[in-house]
Amino acid sequence: MPDDSFKEFVLDQLSALPELRARAMFGAHGIYSGDHFFGILDEGRLFFKTDAASAADYTARGMDAFTYEMKGKTMTMAYHEVPPDVLEQPHELTLWARKAIQLADSAKQRKSRK
Repeated sequence: MPDDSFKEFVLDQLSALPELRARAMFGAHGIYSGDHFFGILDEGRLFFKTDAASAADYTARGMDAFTYEMKGKTMTMAYHEVPPDVLEQPHELTLWARKAIQLADSAKQRKSRK
């Protein structure tokens, strides 16, 4: 059984967000606010949804994109690891999370228009 302490820590840090929950997925956890999937918890690391503009905030701090292996290839998703100093500050973390939720909402609206 994996240690859930990091998941509980992250959920506690983000407790200001509405309808916050974590759902198991492919050996990791998806983080949701309502029906917006905006984060990934994997191996003690937290990743938030990004786009080209917001990814720069993460890469400027040396944070990498979320990757996984599929059929021998490394796949990259539009999620970046949250910097440790942001993770330690609930208010700052919540601000970063809200940006990720807005991106998730925009992506969902674009998808539903198609």
